[in-house]
Amino acid sequence: MILPPSTLGILGGGQLGRMFAIAARTMGFRVMVLDPDSESPAGALADTHLCADYRDRAALERMGRACAAVTTEFENVPADSLEFLAQFCPVRPGAAVVSIAQDRRLEKTFLQSNGFATAPFATVENHADLAVAFKNIGAPSLLKTARMGYDGKGQVRVNSLAELESAFETLGAVPCVLEAWLPLQTEISVVVARGTDGQTAAFPAAENRHANGILDISIAPAQVTAELAGKALETATAIAASLDYCGMLAVEFFILGDGRLLINEIAPRPHNSGHYTLDACLTTQFEQQVRALAGLPLGAPDLLRPVAMVNLLGDLWREGQEPPWDVVLSQPRAKLHLYGKLGARPGRKMGHFNVLAESADAALQAALEMKTALAIE
Repeated sequence: MILPPSTLGILGGGQLGRMFAIAARTMGFRVMVLDPDSESPAGALADTHLCADYRDRAALERMGRACAAVTTEFENVPADSLEFLAQFCPVRPGAAVVSIAQDRRLEKTFLQSNGFATAPFATVENHADLAVAFKNIGAPSLLKTARMGYDGKGQVRVNSLAELESAFETLGAVPCVLEAWLPLQTEISVVVARGTDGQTAAFPAAENRHANGILDISIAPAQVTAELAGKALETATAIAASLDYCGMLAVEFFILGDGRLLINEIAPRPHNSGHYTLDACLTTQFEQQVRALAGLPLGAPDLLRPVAMVNLLGDLWREGQEPPWDVVLSQPRAKLHLYGKLGARPGRKMGHFNVLAESADAALQAALEMKTALAIE
C-alpha cells in the first residue's frame, strides 16, 4: 500500500484532476499534475504542476521518479506516454486498457468478443467501407469517429448512403464506426472501482439526461427497475474484471423500449455522471480513485440519500457576468461545485451542483427549479 504523505501523480489538469487532487490532499497525499495548460484547474490545487506536453519525456520522467503511482483524468493521454511512465512507477489504469477505451473500434470489438451486448456496429476505415457498412447497419444510424469524440462531438446521424458519404467527409474521412440508431427508453451509467487485489465496489446506477449531446442531469438512484439497475452493476463489474482493470471505470448503458440493456461506451476514469457521489455517498468516486491508485482497500459506495446532479455550462455566464450563485447557495440541501476554469464559453463544463432529498423525484424537482432560476436570472 502507498500511504501519505507519498506523492500521487495525475495526467490531465481539468475538473476531474482537480477533484482527484482535492480528495488526495484531504487524505494526506501530495499531488503532482502534468498538463500543458498553465491555468489548469487541477494544477492550481496541486503541490506541483508540470506545465508540459503529455509526450514530453523529460517531464514524464520527472513525474515517474517523484510519484509513488500515476493515474489519468481522461482517456486520450498518449498510450506510449503511459508505457514510458510505467518504467518508473505503477500506472493505473495501464496503457493497454486505456488504449482500448481510446478507440471505439477496439472498445466495441472487445465488448462484443467478451459477451457484452452493444448496439450493432460496423467499422469504417475508408471510403470503400461505406457501402458495406451501410448495408449491414442500415438507417437511421450514427457515424462516430473512432477516436477523440465526446459530448456529442465527432458524430453525425445519417439516414441514407448519400448522407453517410457526406458525413464521412464532414468528420475528416478518419476511421469511424457506424452504429445503429436505436429507440431508447432511457440512459444510465455505473461507475465502478477495482483495486489492485481485484476487489470491486460499484456505485448505484445513475439515470442520465442529455441536452445537445452533453450530460445535463443525473439522478441517483436511477428511476429504473431494481432488476435493470442490478444487471447494470453486475455488467460494469464484469467488464472491469475482463479488462483486469485497476482504478475507476465508468460504463454508459442504453435501455431500449423493449427493456434490453446495451453498453454505449466505457471511460477509464471518474465520470461526469458520478459527481453525485461527492455529496450523496459514503465514499466519493475521487476518493475511490485515490484508494485504487494507492493500493488501499476500497471505500463503501453506499448512497446515503437520493440526489440529482445538474451540470453548469458556460452558457450561464452571460456577457462575462457570474451567474447568481445565491440561487443554489441559499438552499440547505444543495451543494455547489465550481471548477475554477477561466474563460466561460457555451458548452464548456464550468461546474455542477447536487441536490439531496428524501426521494429521487423530490431531488429532481428541486434541481430543476434551481436550474430554471439560474437561467432566468
